[in-house]
Amino acid sequence: MLISLKEISKVYHMEEVDVPALRSVTATIDTGEFVAIMGHSGSGKSTLLNLLGCLDRPDSGTYLLDDKEVSRLSSDDLARIRNQKIGFVFQNFNLLARTSALENVELPLYYGPKISAAERQERARSLLTRVGLENRLGHHPGQLSGGQQQRVAIARALVNQPPLILADEPTGNLDSRSADDIMALFQELNREGITIVMVTHEPDIARYAKRVIQMKDGQIV
Repeated sequence: MLISLKEISKVYHMEEVDVPALRSVTATIDTGEFVAIMGHSGSGKSTLLNLLGCLDRPDSGTYLLDDKEVSRLSSDDLARIRNQKIGFVFQNFNLLARTSALENVELPLYYGPKISAAERQERARSLLTRVGLENRLGHHPGQLSGGQQQRVAIARALVNQPPLILADEPTGNLDSRSADDIMALFQELNREGITIVMVTHEPDIARYAKRVIQMKDGQIV
């Protein structure tokens, strides 16, 4: 089991109003699963993904990632876990605009164990080839289509060889053909053993996953 959540709750304090985002969520995700999280806006799915990614902390409950309780760790320890165990793919790609595809993919390698510049480049080049962009290494994001930018983002998410990929609406800014291509790539990565957890509001995209978790009002339904 890669992920275990037990009685996870999260409340946001908006001025004088408390807004419950997650209410006693309990769930498990096994190594090698491909899970889609669905729900309407405000259902808690993005909050759940942020907690899974160690970008936020629960107010109560326990979160075990790879058998380690992570919800109470220091900020530095959480940053280390994000760098070593989790790859992130976002709807808006989050690429550096004035940086080449190759340099964007290399970026996470600067924050982990020291490796040589040659090894950084080789690992990034290999992954960009893996996602079909071997002829776009020097292109900046503005010179790439949306689907190509998302492929760069996926290569960047994979560069530290994490066991877990978290994807937040990864096809939200793509046309249907590009979306299908990206989801086929996710399926291929999942077949190779990478665990993928994806937030989406699109049923057609959720069908690519092996399991769907439905959320409503901060709870799994």
